[in-house]
Amino acid sequence: MERRTIGAATLDVGAIGLGCMPMSWAYTGSRQRGEESLRAVHAALDRGSTLLDTADMYGPFTNELLVGRVLKERRSEAFVSTKVGLLVGEQHIVANGRPGYVRRACDASLRRLQTDVIDLYQLHRADPEVPVEETWGAMADLVSAGKVRSLGLCAMGARSARRAGARLHDGTIRQLERVQQVFPVSAVEAELSVWSTEALDALLPWCAARGVGFLAAMPLGNGFLTGTLTPGEGFEPDDLRARHPRFTAEMMASNQPIVVGLRRIARRHGLLGNPVTPAQVALAWVLAQGRHVVPVPGAKRERWVTENAGAAGLRLTAEDLVEVAALPGARGSWD
Repeated sequence: MERRTIGAATLDVGAIGLGCMPMSWAYTGSRQRGEESLRAVHAALDRGSTLLDTADMYGPFTNELLVGRVLKERRSEAFVSTKVGLLVGEQHIVANGRPGYVRRACDASLRRLQTDVIDLYQLHRADPEVPVEETWGAMADLVSAGKVRSLGLCAMGARSARRAGARLHDGTIRQLERVQQVFPVSAVEAELSVWSTEALDALLPWCAARGVGFLAAMPLGNGFLTGTLTPGEGFEPDDLRARHPRFTAEMMASNQPIVVGLRRIARRHGLLGNPVTPAQVALAWVLAQGRHVVPVPGAKRERWVTENAGAAGLRLTAEDLVEVAALPGARGSWD
């Protein structure tokens, strides 16, 4: 697989990563099976998808434990990204950016991941009660201690936080400007896909101008861009899509032209006998947004991991990119 570098630290990873969250968090719980997920992680490493993206809150904790079972055998082949800063309660999630907590959380993640160093340690969310510089300083101390190799920041990006006239990622850029004064940012993780392009406006250029890697979260639109979801089929109550404004039956039906467009491009590229899927076109589009961009599609089955990795070899033409740009914008129940 093609290799890409993340940040000034020139951290080397496969061009397509693996988001491990669906294996134990946020998606349909009845379809989460540990052994199947372990095979998926192994398949990712076999195919060059070396960046494994997890977080202590996924589960909570169980996702890191699962990834740790693979790292125990194959640590030298993997680039490990995990996150800190969010605590999961019974019915709520709260931020904790206190330096003492950050240090304890890192040690706990290292134990669960069965490794002595985390390649990329990301701040999941800033704590509104703690200056972000203090939290970032504690994370920088972990680099000095040899427990972490580089630091990253997850975009704030909540749609409900939009203000009139403000771009979606203005708040994240302000945070980045602050923490960059304390210790270099190696990567930013934010949503970027064919149907969520807001990062192209300012956040992606900010990263490109400073040599900061960009990890594209949800590059398959929470599964919608794969073309495998049926409008009206519904989701289990524990699935985040059951409450997502783009996943009502009406909106899924309304957004089908996006998938139709991706499928049309896929058919053109698959004419030589190698089938191409809408998901691979969606991932190839993300890859085309810059050499500093690494899509991190979530998956929990070997089949999907293999398909996603195959997108690294797909090169979209200029005409393809124009066609994607002309697709209708995604609609949600807020529109």
